Amino acid sequence: MKNSLFGIIITLMFIQLSAFAQHPLLQSGPMPGYADMREVMIWVQTKQVAKVQLLYQVTDKSDQQRRTETVYTSKDKAFAAHLIADTVEPGKRYMYQLLINDEVVKFPYDTEFQTQKIWKWRGNPPEFSMLTGSCAYINQQEHDRPGTPYGGDYRIFENMATHKTDFMIWLGDNVYLREPDWNTQTGIFARYTHSRSIKEMQPFLASTHHYAIWDDHDYGPNDSDKGFFNKEQTLKAFKAFWGNPTYGVSDLKGAITSFQWGDADFFLLDNRWYRDPDFIQKPDKTLLGKNQLQWLFDNLVSSTATFKIVAMGGQFLSTAIRYETYSANGFESERQQIIDFIQQHAIKNVIFLTGDVHFSEMSVLRQESKPTIWDLTFSTMSAGPNSRGGEWENDLRVPGTVVTSRNFGKIAFRGPSMKRELVVQCYNTDNVLQWERIISEE
Repeated sequence: MKNSLFGIIITLMFIQLSAFAQHPLLQSGPMPGYADMREVMIWVQTKQVAKVQLLYQVTDKSDQQRRTETVYTSKDKAFAAHLIADTVEPGKRYMYQLLINDEVVKFPYDTEFQTQKIWKWRGNPPEFSMLTGSCAYINQQEHDRPGTPYGGDYRIFENMATHKTDFMIWLGDNVYLREPDWNTQTGIFARYTHSRSIKEMQPFLASTHHYAIWDDHDYGPNDSDKGFFNKEQTLKAFKAFWGNPTYGVSDLKGAITSFQWGDADFFLLDNRWYRDPDFIQKPDKTLLGKNQLQWLFDNLVSSTATFKIVAMGGQFLSTAIRYETYSANGFESERQQIIDFIQQHAIKNVIFLTGDVHFSEMSVLRQESKPTIWDLTFSTMSAGPNSRGGEWENDLRVPGTVVTSRNFGKIAFRGPSMKRELVVQCYNTDNVLQWERIISEE
């Protein structure tokens, strides 16, 4: 009798665990990408050619279940699929199920996405929140440098998931291409696949919307610029693995896009595709390129959003002439050109989101009778920290905001119309708050 009861218990446990077993063909994901009012994209990657589809339904089950179109994954796109939910309504939350070869995949965590609200002319802007961070190094011993592993503490991604924010902006160096990787499509796809597949990241991917820019390590070799010969292949991988609304704008190539969320406009820039080499000597050196710079100016001056958020890989405001800040390597003239444009056109509430430097800090430029400009730097998530970042000579640093351990940023947009504010927070790997500052609408 005891043996029979034990056998029943073991069987029930096996059934319960099996219900949460991932499909043998699932490599990583699913991951919601861009979200608008009438359309949402969800990303997923399989291990080989497979048929994938989503079932989705409003979380309160008040509406019928719907399906995306079927997509067959293929090797030339790293077996990644972009599934489009296009029978959705504004301001709803949806639960979704992933089907691989017509079999439902079970997950031990929530799989949800949302659509944005219609709010203009109807009331106050919605309150929403986001996470952000840069520099996600995932170790692979056989391809890494000898010695102490550079990456670690992947539980940061598990802790980021607990905040249940609306979306995440990855600020570059989201993967670290290495010597075996950046010269071939095979190597580039393999690096993205390895980094995206760690178990600690999956719950965070599944129920938060994700947007991304890139920096040198996901574009090519360290400090790479417009001359990198294989940038078409790294852009192909960026398109395959991320869910941005676009990858370039019109005839402007690169990892460039824009999106709106609530009363904020987000401009995601590419600081590599058009970048002059750091050590070349020439007049009018450019980091963004003439056309991308003009695209940014056009959008900033025409934006009616309360907040204008500009995301780019390297620090913008910092006056430290170190490594690849905008103030270093001859790009300071273009940096000043951007500042002058914002000030001359009296564009209020421009906030830069930056990464790259492996420590975090807040910078602010305040000048009398001119709009305030902010730079929120969040780095590093799982790559090695820069323990000496606080020694960098940044005259615009906000005291008390330097964090030289692994960390991520959280920004909450709140308050009624005309009195909006941002609550900016920095958390470490252990999910412990390191600092908080409030930016009020001007």
